[in-house]
Formats: sequence, structure tokens, C-alpha cells
Amino acid sequence: MPEIRTSGTSAPNRFGSLLLHWRQLRHKSQLALANDADVSPRHLCFVETGRARPSRDMVLTLARVLEVPLREQNALLLAAGFAPLYRETPLEAPELAAARKALDTILRHHEPLPAVVMNRRWDILETNSAADRFFALLLDSKVPASPNVIRLVFDPEGLRPLISNWETVAESLIHRVHREAVGGVPDAETSRLLEQALAFPGVPRRFRIPDFETPLSPIVPIGFAKGALTFHYFSTVTTLGTPQDVTLQELRIECFFPMDEQTAQNARRLAAAPAEPSGAPTSPEPARLAQ
Repeated sequence: MPEIRTSGTSAPNRFGSLLLHWRQLRHKSQLALANDADVSPRHLCFVETGRARPSRDMVLTLARVLEVPLREQNALLLAAGFAPLYRETPLEAPELAAARKALDTILRHHEPLPAVVMNRRWDILETNSAADRFFALLLDSKVPASPNVIRLVFDPEGLRPLISNWETVAESLIHRVHREAVGGVPDAETSRLLEQALAFPGVPRRFRIPDFETPLSPIVPIGFAKGALTFHYFSTVTTLGTPQDVTLQELRIECFFPMDEQTAQNARRLAAAPAEPSGAPTSPEPARLAQ
């Protein structure tokens, strides 16, 4: 049996609180977690209640069993008195050049269909040319300098009036944000994003009630209408496999796929529209593209 090191202190048990949070989030009893992690149930109980301190290896083992994301694994290590293990490298850093090249390849190969790269807070970090043209068309070239998918979808001055099945799409998105706001160490920024989305006018009050029981739909179609043009897409979200960096683990690559031939044709027409002399994508008249 592992040696039990009593804490001898009345300080708040930050690690035990975080461990309890993750154990409940994953619907695991203390006994089930102890069995999966191959640790003594008694020792695990002492760790969670603050009567004993975990070793670094034990912290990482429990985090692995509970499938804790890398950012929150760092938080668990800090709470237990150890240095963080995983770096959070800026995406533009030289160390991530290979990852950036991979992202660029994915975006480029998805032409002439839109594709974007987002971070965990739904900020759009990278786009392909098809996405640039598509958003420029929908928003009359008034695309925000730092676009955020949640704000664009919920803002009446953003994409919201152009989404033909807005309520279905918005409800699916808000359920995801609800889950992400409580799905790790309580995240103040994600919570603020959630409140901003819910504060826009005309958002149904039921969106404020989290629904953690209903499974998320694997595919949510989204329809856009701009003048005579219509687009019906569904999207897939890809993450990078087995990353060892917080930034890379939290990236999401969203690729849009047409649900009908008309959408595919409109995407090809938009891609073939002439560019401005500067090389920037134009925002062609919807009526002309629909011809």
C-alpha cells in the first residue's frame, strides 16, 4: 500500500476539490477511479479529502484515467504543488511551424469549400480562401477583425439573420458552450462568452438552462440565405492527434461540406469570382452568382 502522507494543515484542499470535480464530471465513484488508476481506494479517499498529498506520478495517472485535457492537467499539478508539465506555445512560434504547415495543408485542400481553424473559445484563427470569400459575401465584406463563431451566430448584426435554421443551430452551439463552461477548471472567459451570447436580443430563455443529459447531435445542418443565393452545409470538427502542447490540443479545424448540389455549385462559383487587384477576395453580388 502506498505511504499515506498526512497534510497536517487546514489550508483549502485545492487538489482534492479539482479531483472531485473531474471524478463527478466523468461519473466515476471513488472505488471505480481507484480501480482504474490501480491505487488504494483508502489512499484516494485521503487524497480527495486533503488528508494526504498525491505524488506527481499519481496526479498524472489520475488525470490520464479521467481524460483531463492538458490545460487542466497543469492546473491539477499546480494544485498538488508541482510544476506544470505541458507548455502553451503561441501558434506563431517557430516550434509549431510543422503544425502550422499541417493546418495550412488541410485548409488549402478543402478548397473551394470553407474551412476555419478555431481555438477553444471559438475565436477564428485561420481560414482558407473559400471561407474568406464566403464570410465576405454574407457580411458585405464587414467581417470583424477578430471573428468569434458564437458572437457571429448570435449577434443580430452578424450572421444570425442569414441563417435559415438559426434557432436549431444556435441551440446546438449554446449546449456545447454550456458544457465547455463547466467541463474543466471553471473558465471565466468561456462563462463570459456564454453570457454575451445569451444577452443578445431575441435569444430564447430556454437557452439559459444547461442540458447535460441530451446527447449532442453528430451532424447539425446549417442553411444560409443571401439574396437569391442559398447554401446548405454540415460541418465536421477535427482536432490534432496526441498533442503534447496546450495550444495544439485546443485547436479545432471545422470543414464545411455541401448537403446538396446547388450548394456545391454556388461554392464553385464563389471561388471562381474575380479577385480585387490587391488579391483580396471580393464580395460578389449574390444575384450575379446565382445566375
